Amino acid sequence: MKRLLLNAIAAGAMLVGPWAGAVVAGETFGAETFTLDNGMRVVVIANHRAPVVHHSVWYKTGAADEPAGKSGIAHMLEHLMFKGTHTIGPGQFSKIIERHGGNDNAFTSHDYTGYYQNIARDRLEMVMEMEADRMVDLVFTEQDFQTERDVVLEERRSRTDNSPRAQFSEQVAAAQFLAHPYGVPVIGWEHEIRSNTYDDAYAFYRAHYAPNNALLVVAGDITAAELKPLAERIYGPIPAQSLAARERPQEPPQRAARRIEMSDSQVANPEWSRSYLAPSYRADPDDHAVALDVLAEIFGGGSTSRLYQALVVDQQIAGNAGAYYSGGFLDTTRFYVYVRPSPGVDMARVEAAVEAEIEKLTGAGVTEEELARAKFGMKAEAIYARDSMSSLARIFGVALSAGATVDDVESWTGKVEALTAEQLAAAARAVLRPEHSVTGWLLPDGADDE
Repeated sequence: MKRLLLNAIAAGAMLVGPWAGAVVAGETFGAETFTLDNGMRVVVIANHRAPVVHHSVWYKTGAADEPAGKSGIAHMLEHLMFKGTHTIGPGQFSKIIERHGGNDNAFTSHDYTGYYQNIARDRLEMVMEMEADRMVDLVFTEQDFQTERDVVLEERRSRTDNSPRAQFSEQVAAAQFLAHPYGVPVIGWEHEIRSNTYDDAYAFYRAHYAPNNALLVVAGDITAAELKPLAERIYGPIPAQSLAARERPQEPPQRAARRIEMSDSQVANPEWSRSYLAPSYRADPDDHAVALDVLAEIFGGGSTSRLYQALVVDQQIAGNAGAYYSGGFLDTTRFYVYVRPSPGVDMARVEAAVEAEIEKLTGAGVTEEELARAKFGMKAEAIYARDSMSSLARIFGVALSAGATVDDVESWTGKVEALTAEQLAAAARAVLRPEHSVTGWLLPDGADDE
């Protein structure tokens, strides 16, 4: 399922199409869509197996949209969205959901921020009213802000500062992106989290939280015909607002390979990694994105992949090895290769073995048998995804937040089926180039890295 989400959520490169309120039915997942008069896009994926729904609102804003020097403010606002409104008391949002037998949560990425509830079908109207309320009437105090800032700082300490792997990932991203804000962690740099203010958080809320900058996705025991009057009555009256253009600093061409080496006493097992700058589905001028998804599956998508078979099974120099492609970003993204070496194996030997496999991939390409097997597996995962309401909602939420359309997502399996081995070889040669890479060695403290 994780492999599917890495693939299918990214399915689309075009800007959101001009459907202007009409209901449009999909193909692979059976999604229906319409747009409210205030610009709020709505996607409905019916699943009538149980009388429950997954309701989520996605804002097309995230950490990469923060003002310079204000890293972490998008994530801070996500925390503050649970503080209350003039209608819902402080800290009562999640408690109300829980009392009605549901659960809720939220998440922030570089490109979007999402809020969701899993609830019984007959409580859907209630959660829609609550979510619409905090879209326009969020209330939090200076004390609330300071409390949540401390919570976020503790979150950073526990999840990042106490984890060499997380710190290393931050450093690799910062080395990969010299200008683009994808090089800044979503949670923020500690010194900037500390300097953020109440006014920063409230200004970000007012600038980005509006219906014409939001997407409503509902999956479960409901149809678009049933949801539309509810959405029009509850979300429809919220006025659209003027939005600033979503402009970000763009990454300059990478002309030289970069390396990061880090050692830490908490590292028990060394790790080797390499990331390459790569086009996303949204930013894909040469039409390589779908091919990169399939390429990642063939090269490093599990125990039958080329890299795993070569390093773990045949050469026995690694305990794990793989690759993945994160295509569901608004701007330029990355293609990753990673290895966990076996104890006592020299890192230089591991790197040479990986480079030999990459050379085979960019030289001879993939076989027709490999391509057919990858296509079959990825299409099967798309079918299995229909069983999970939350996974379906996330597929559409991520894709549409990054500029795709419902049709882009629905037609993804068809695009996979149409790929040729020559297209995969072309994508490999275009992306897997040393001068586009950052190679990382994460080592135990005092390890011999020669």
